[in-house]
Order: sequence, then structure tokens, then C-alpha cells
Amino acid sequence: MEILDGKRVSNDIKDEIAEAVKKMKDNGEKVPHLAAVIVGNDGASLTYVGSKVRACKRVGFESTLIQLPNTTSEVELLKTIAELNENPDIDGFIVQLPLPDQIDTQKVIMAIDPNKDVDGFHPTNFGKMALDMSTFIPATPFGNLELLERYNIETQGKRTVVVGRSHSVGRPMSILMGRKGFPGNCTVTQAHSRTKNIEDVIAEADIVISALGIPQFIKADMVKEGAVVIDVGITRVPDETKEKGYYITGDVDYENVSKKASYITPVPGGVGPMTIAMLLKNTLLARERHGAELT
Repeated sequence: MEILDGKRVSNDIKDEIAEAVKKMKDNGEKVPHLAAVIVGNDGASLTYVGSKVRACKRVGFESTLIQLPNTTSEVELLKTIAELNENPDIDGFIVQLPLPDQIDTQKVIMAIDPNKDVDGFHPTNFGKMALDMSTFIPATPFGNLELLERYNIETQGKRTVVVGRSHSVGRPMSILMGRKGFPGNCTVTQAHSRTKNIEDVIAEADIVISALGIPQFIKADMVKEGAVVIDVGITRVPDETKEKGYYITGDVDYENVSKKASYITPVPGGVGPMTIAMLLKNTLLARERHGAELT
């Protein structure tokens, strides 16, 4: 068994991005600028956005954090998005999800300029991804592909089961694993909460990618010997014996599944760090496109 070390790979990617940014600075070019909008004070979201801002500093990006109160109206948020769309200094931006109940998430995603949508959630970018066109791939699926590529894990002809069908992970992941090229060329099954005999479906997989959000759902007896297991799930489980009052776990029973898997991602330290690294990579891509438009 080999651990797919997202922390190490993400640091490699950040070093590569930092080198590209250094060359931009040496050439007198504008460095990438990422903005993040967060509405409210959700602890997990604040932590996640804070890590994005720190990552920007590490690689030499400019960054802007826009914090709005939980009472912000949909109209006010859309006005902020319009301003970011029109700001030539901003190469890409994200709106941290989830949003408060008074705001329509789909309206917000639709309002973002696809050329600045470094989360890759806009239908224009999703459609381009589905058609194998150059675009922004959602950061978590992009990170999964990068892990498979950098560990040189064979995917051609393999049976992949994606567990989960969210717009941000499950659905794009199933499309990407079935595309022509590497990583890809898989025979893909998308399983979800309504899949009958889901244990039997997962047991046939050469590659299991789980983004279900149910702690330790994937058990050892559901995974065949030698399978590649990518655990996208991350859940805070209350536990008063822990200093923070909770512990973090994924969708996979790591301790037991790791004994059967050929490769596996840990939680934390697997997919999570890759997501931030690929957001930076998308922002670098946005800056390069922006620069090409100006020349």
C-alpha cells in the first residue's frame, strides 16, 4: 500500500507556481490576483478561506478577502460580484459556499464571469469540461486527477466507481475519469444514496473515488484487493475526548481499507491540500489568459 500524499504533492505544485510567478515578476509582468468572498462567519468556511489567502502569499499572488455579514442580501452580493467581474486587477475570484438561506446559490454562480470563475462552477466552464475543451476544472476533481497523474497510476480500461453526485465533485469526477487521455479512459459507474446494492457496485471497482460525506461509509469488505481509493469526504465528528471537541474523518474506514488498497489518500492530508493547490493553478491559468488577451 502506498499513501497518495496530497500534502507533499500540493507543496510541489505550489513551488512550481511560485517559480512561474517569480519569472513574471522578473519580466515586470503583473502577478496573479485572487479574490475570495465569504458571507457570514461559518468557522469551517473562515478556516478554509484563510488557508487560501496564506497559500496565495506563499506563491507570490496578490489576494483580496471580502468578508460580508450573514445578513447580506442577494442583491448586495450580486453587486459585489459585478464589481469583481469588472475589476481588471482581479484575475480570478471565488465565492465561498455554502451561502446563507436568503441567497440563491445558482444565481450567484451564474453571475460570475466564466473567465474569472477559478472554482470552475459556472455552466459555461462545466460544459467546456464535459466537451474536453480548455477550461477551469473544479479544484477538487482537478486535484484528484493530479494525484493520479503524479503517482503515475494506470487508469486506462479500469473500472472506476464514483460515489456521490454533487455538482462540485461527484458529477465532474465521473465525466473526467471517462474522458480520452490520462488520467481517464475508464469505464465509470456513478453511485449515490439511491444506488441499490451499492456495496456490490463498489466491490467491482479498480478505482474508488468517494465524495459522499458519510463518515467511514466505505468498509474494507466493500473494496477489492489492490484497489486505488481516493477519499474526498471530510467530516467533523463530535468527540469530547479530543481537545477541539471533534475529530476529522473521511468517507473511508482508512485503518482497515488501507490494508487492501494499493494506493489510498489519508484524511486529512490527502485531497484537501490538493484542492487549494489546484485553485492556485486555475488562478495562474486565468492570469496567463488575461495576459494573452492584453498582448
